[in-house]
Amino acid sequence: MTVTIRAEGPADVSPVHAVTERAFRNAPHSDQREPFIVGALRESGALTVSLVAEVRGDVIGHAAISPVTIPDSPPGWYGLGPVSVVPEHQGRGIGSQLIKQALATVRSNGALGCVVLGEPGYYGRFGFRVVSGLVYPGAPGEYFQALWFTGRLAQGEVSYHDAFSTAPGQAFYDRYTGGPSDFIVYQLAIQ
Repeated sequence: MTVTIRAEGPADVSPVHAVTERAFRNAPHSDQREPFIVGALRESGALTVSLVAEVRGDVIGHAAISPVTIPDSPPGWYGLGPVSVVPEHQGRGIGSQLIKQALATVRSNGALGCVVLGEPGYYGRFGFRVVSGLVYPGAPGEYFQALWFTGRLAQGEVSYHDAFSTAPGQAFYDRYTGGPSDFIVYQLAIQ
């Protein structure tokens, strides 16, 4: 099986939504908002890196990177995620390929570092580690990790883009699932 990793294009919006929805559908840690987060990041221009994994012309995976804010730290920090692979292709290294390429892309664009909220054993393989003094409120400390590329390591409370507080309204849902709305409208619930 040949997997192609490439930048997302305009025709990939609906397939990325479907892939992300399927990947998180039965995940116990998910509130099922991941496809809407990706859509809101895209619509707000905050989807800094958006890569797809493709097999025989079908999109089967996606990785997103977007900016994060850390008070008293210079801009240039990003957050990895959501990362999605359809269930029938999970466990084959496709997510790893997406993550490696996404990190290489954001790093080559001058990023200082990247954070992730996820399984330490998995993300540790890419160089992420828990950093004392770098926190994401409400997350268990061992699951919030950072990878820095250059300069000094940031310290403080990390804030993700407002898209991570997305509450999918009907028009937003229709836009990404082929429903009746012909326009892009979505609700952001800032929590």
